[in-house]
Amino acid sequence: MTVLFDLLERLSSLTRVWFREHPKLTDLQPIQLSALMYLGRCNRYSNTPLAVTEYLGLTKGTVSQSLKALESNGLLIKTPDAKDKRSVHLELTAPARALLNDVMPPDFLVAAAKRMGARSEDLEGLLLELLRNIQQGENVPGFGLCRSCRFHQTVAGGAFCGLTQEPLESGEIDLICREHRLPEEVHE
Repeated sequence: MTVLFDLLERLSSLTRVWFREHPKLTDLQPIQLSALMYLGRCNRYSNTPLAVTEYLGLTKGTVSQSLKALESNGLLIKTPDAKDKRSVHLELTAPARALLNDVMPPDFLVAAAKRMGARSEDLEGLLLELLRNIQQGENVPGFGLCRSCRFHQTVAGGAFCGLTQEPLESGEIDLICREHRLPEEVHE
């Protein structure tokens, strides 16, 4: 297992270096970039400060300060929840989305996946399996894609969330949800 850990750590280090050296990311702290990347991939049920905190595994204070910085830099907008005025949703601005489109996925990763060919898809599947195994074994939040969730349903030809009892837009099924549960998990 030492080799697996060393490989994952090295890949993480290379990614951090790439982000740190990217000319379009020089004004962002790593946590701010992580928050933007998460918010760029999460659904409408998962774009709250609490969800960002849980996803990143950091303290509320650290995340709160990072979100304030992103908001003051025009990369984030806070919108009150329509049903619960105490809650806010975090929306990326057009400049934030453009920035993420320019830097994600990292060029080095795209090039490596192309060189690997079909084996990159195998690797992706194995890494997903490793992640799910860790999440289940360590009882950490799932934060998976809607389409792989036990609550995801098809109703009248459209996507539907069985947990919230709401229809989903077509693009939402490929977004991260904090309420994600694998189909084989025990119902509570």
